[in-house]
Amino acid sequence: MAFPLAALLAAGAHAAPVFTGIQEEVANVERAFAATMKARDHAAFVSFLSDEAVFSGGTQPLRGKQAVADEWKKFFAKPAAPFVWEPDEVEVLASGTLAKTSGPVYGPDGKLIARFNSVWRLEAPKSWRIVFDGGTQVCDCNK
Repeated sequence: MAFPLAALLAAGAHAAPVFTGIQEEVANVERAFAATMKARDHAAFVSFLSDEAVFSGGTQPLRGKQAVADEWKKFFAKPAAPFVWEPDEVEVLASGTLAKTSGPVYGPDGKLIARFNSVWRLEAPKSWRIVFDGGTQVCDCNK
């Protein structure tokens, strides 16, 4: 009897997260943001950036929508996306005006390469914009 329970628990560990209400709204915004990379649509990517966006992860943080747009243009230059991402965590303040998303980042070969962390602000009704973004590389512990 323990085996079926263990199998169910193991299967549940890999199931897609379930978000509801405003969490689902923010998860869908993050998915749409990620879709701009898959679609190779830099202009759409830029439309998700807050004027005050700060992206970290390089030697210096990128500050402001234009700086982020200019630096990230290189990721849209080639026909194939250099990476893709998907949220698996979404947290929203009780006020419903600020949210954090996080999830895996995969390379073009499907290998997990990092985790992203983003902060979204509701700047107008149904208009979420990313204000902070960064990530951490994952350990390739099998080497």
